[in-house]
Amino acid sequence: MQSVVDYVSSLWDQALPIWSAGGWAMPPIAIIAFAMFGMGAHIWLNLRYAGFMQAPESRWRTWLNAPDQGRGPVGRLIKSALSSHSLEDAAQAFDEVRGAQTGAFERDLRVMKICVSAAPLVGLLGTVTGMLATFDALANGSGGEKTMGMIAAGISEALITTETGLVIALPGLFFQYFLSRQFERYKAYLAHLETVCSLELYRRSGGQVAA
Repeated sequence: MQSVVDYVSSLWDQALPIWSAGGWAMPPIAIIAFAMFGMGAHIWLNLRYAGFMQAPESRWRTWLNAPDQGRGPVGRLIKSALSSHSLEDAAQAFDEVRGAQTGAFERDLRVMKICVSAAPLVGLLGTVTGMLATFDALANGSGGEKTMGMIAAGISEALITTETGLVIALPGLFFQYFLSRQFERYKAYLAHLETVCSLELYRRSGGQVAA
């Protein structure tokens, strides 16, 4: 345990000077990173809470004949749909789920996408200010170690902010793509489940259920 603490402390000691050299752009990039990955974790947890990952088709098809045995959000949805008096009521049960969840997922994914785009742009803005500081040192410096230090600081700020923005954006891009694919799977899952439940409700009624 002590070795882990020492390792983390060593990493912190190495990262702090780099962070300080990045200049003003580093705190905004950090805020974007926390917002992006926090939003991603929120979306992932909500997708898991939706229950479709824990209820594959081989499982929920057994609940069609015994709705009371259904578990989780999917089991409750199947029970609600099959207890409907018409196909319209069954469709409304699914529409309520879509209305409550789909809009929230799409909004959160848009926010996450904006964060993915913003991170390298803020890093680029830090690059520009770092280069301006470098040129200012070249133009107004009197030479010697002080001027070289100002030039080095400007170049460091320019490179560190660019690298940090890309390091944040690249994994965020893949994470956002993964969550988008999971969301598309969930929408397809709901559509397939609705079709099967409607057919089951129609079969149970002997074709007499109201549309």
